[in-house]
Amino acid sequence: MEIAVLIPCYNEEQTIGQVIKDFQKELPQATIYVYDNNSADNTSKVASQNGAVVRMETRQGKGNVVRSMFRDIEADCYVMVDGDLTYPASFVHQLIEPIQNGSANMVIGDRLSNGTYTEENKRKFHNLGNSMVKGCINFLYKSDLKDIMTGYRAFDRLFVKSMPVMSPGFEIETEMSIHALDKRLTIREIAIDYKDRPQGSESKLNTFSDGLKVLNKIFTLFKEYKPMMFFSVWSSLFMIVGLAVGIPVITEFIATDFITKIPSAILAVGLIILSVLLFICGLILDTVASSHKKQYEIELNRISKETGSQNYKNYRAFS
Repeated sequence: MEIAVLIPCYNEEQTIGQVIKDFQKELPQATIYVYDNNSADNTSKVASQNGAVVRMETRQGKGNVVRSMFRDIEADCYVMVDGDLTYPASFVHQLIEPIQNGSANMVIGDRLSNGTYTEENKRKFHNLGNSMVKGCINFLYKSDLKDIMTGYRAFDRLFVKSMPVMSPGFEIETEMSIHALDKRLTIREIAIDYKDRPQGSESKLNTFSDGLKVLNKIFTLFKEYKPMMFFSVWSSLFMIVGLAVGIPVITEFIATDFITKIPSAILAVGLIILSVLLFICGLILDTVASSHKKQYEIELNRISKETGSQNYKNYRAFS
């Protein structure tokens, strides 16, 4: 298989050279691509000197880099890894094996199960953030993924060429996971070790601002992928509040044939109407989402014919 190693980079001069060397050692037949996302240091120069194919992405953000990678690069198996030396290249063989034998569309490098991420990562609230995101997605999709936000993954051609990348930044990993779950693509998880960044190397992830972006992405994709559930939740909430406000009004009317709580009556009617409208929106958008999924199936057929992907057959079998 033609294997492409994809490394999005922003100011990784200190580590990118070693990352390239490690993957050249493990996968000498692979082509290594480094996408420089407006680095202010010598990331591109170091990557080029170490034998990588270097390309530039001027739109800032990891999601923008991944969009260009998926669009530009042709291969049978894709490996995506960060350029900060936190993911050992030695695990790459376990990640690509399910892609090579056609048993998965996406393989996730799970940092959390063996505890190395908790031991190595010293940044506050990152473990809490991972747990919150994982819990939300597993609850919504009734799944049991162990690591939603890992940057070490392998994909087959079908996944790469059929995924609409919409996230501009670090939300991209969350979007990949939700996309695979929603479209019933086959996911495998491989437990891997995690190492903290070497001293002097700085993370580009902002714990709070990027964390809020990830949560917003979950909220947005929940609305888009599961509109009936999303709007039913809000509809139920407004219905409950409307009944809570309106029941005293109804009780008073039954007892006295008169209503003195006019503002409460108006508020209750408004809340009930809003609840019904939200439910109707959910019904309409659920029909739209269902139509989109059917169109996506047709698109998968087209891509599979173009690529001759064996994984399409496995996708249908696992679905």
